[in-house]
Amino acid sequence: MSSVMRLDDEIRLKILSALLKQNSVSPNIRQLQRYTGYHKATIKSSLDFLSKEGLLTGFGPKFDFQKFGYRLEVLSFFQADLTEKGLFAKFLAEAKKDPNIYFLSGVVGSGNWNIMARHMYRDIESYHREVNAKYFEKIPGMHDLMKGREIFYVTEPFYKLASRTDSLVELVRKSKGVGNED
Repeated sequence: MSSVMRLDDEIRLKILSALLKQNSVSPNIRQLQRYTGYHKATIKSSLDFLSKEGLLTGFGPKFDFQKFGYRLEVLSFFQADLTEKGLFAKFLAEAKKDPNIYFLSGVVGSGNWNIMARHMYRDIESYHREVNAKYFEKIPGMHDLMKGREIFYVTEPFYKLASRTDSLVELVRKSKGVGNED
């Protein structure tokens, strides 16, 4: 009995999900040794130290979301009336259950925006349809909570798409007066 593997079959999805669990994937010590030139014991003890200090919280895969048909990333900035505590709690409860939202945070800056969300959707139409159904139609008073919103659709071309980890390492090195050694 042969089975055809697909990106979105249940076996592959469970494996991808498991890769994101803490401590599910260990780094390849030999590969790190080739990249750095350090002894295996130095690498292992450094990884243990970085994990113990809470800097390393896990290792996981990098996905190309477009392979699953999610071609649209949406950045939304909201002006929420945070005095509406009960309504805001309902919104947060729904947002925490919403798999399309993968980042939700308070934000401070110019303008009146105080909440930022990052979503992924298949297209603009599904974004608007699902957000309206999940929030504006489902939560009475949602229009009173969200006084304003600004929506940005992230599209290609990407002029820079860097790893946050690589950027942080470079920033720390520069702050210490050390050049990039890679």
